[in-house]
Amino acid sequence: MHAPLVVLGGGPGGYAAAFRAADGGLPVVLVESEARLGGTCLLRGCIPSKSLLHLARVIAEAEEIEQAGIRFGSPEIDVEALRCHQQKLITRLTKGLDQLVKRRKITRIRARGTFENSTTLHLTGDDPALPAGGKLTFDHCIVATGSVPAVPASLQIDSPRVIGSAQALELASLPQSLLVVGGGYIGLEMATVYARLGVAVTIVECTDQLLPGVDADLVKPVHRQMEKL
Repeated sequence: MHAPLVVLGGGPGGYAAAFRAADGGLPVVLVESEARLGGTCLLRGCIPSKSLLHLARVIAEAEEIEQAGIRFGSPEIDVEALRCHQQKLITRLTKGLDQLVKRRKITRIRARGTFENSTTLHLTGDDPALPAGGKLTFDHCIVATGSVPAVPASLQIDSPRVIGSAQALELASLPQSLLVVGGGYIGLEMATVYARLGVAVTIVECTDQLLPGVDADLVKPVHRQMEKL
């Protein structure tokens, strides 16, 4: 099988590049190892986290409006309903991506690709669309494979109590307490969500401020707000 353009990776970088090329009239093969398009951002990153942050904000606004004399009472958290809401949102968006792929007549293959040389990919997987022998040659290839979390050696502990951001967004349960290691924006997002859902959260950051690299004057109000959660 030969393609003028292969896009390796179906996340925001990959599908955006595939759409742009297809809109320009170029035949495109999109290779993604996961069953659904969207990558980390859509499936277990930006979209799920912003969905939960919105719910956290609603809880915060309900508390703030008490100052105006309107009281809603303490929220009752249905974790299973939260998960269903989140998955429905993800499913709706991934189905939208599937329709955009079909509309542009992009060939999509569910497989994992490795380079054999500068013009050949070897694909492995069980997709019926897999080419014979798993060989896919191309004129051009866009690599958009994303990244994986960098976990310090000291935290590589095989325990269900030690999780990454992707697992945290799955909301398997709401613990009584949570330690968030890392005060960057992802850590603060996770801390905010869990704190608003009633979990006692502690943040550990090895530098002298939250959001390392951000101007200290901008971090101060964030720090104050986090302490109020």
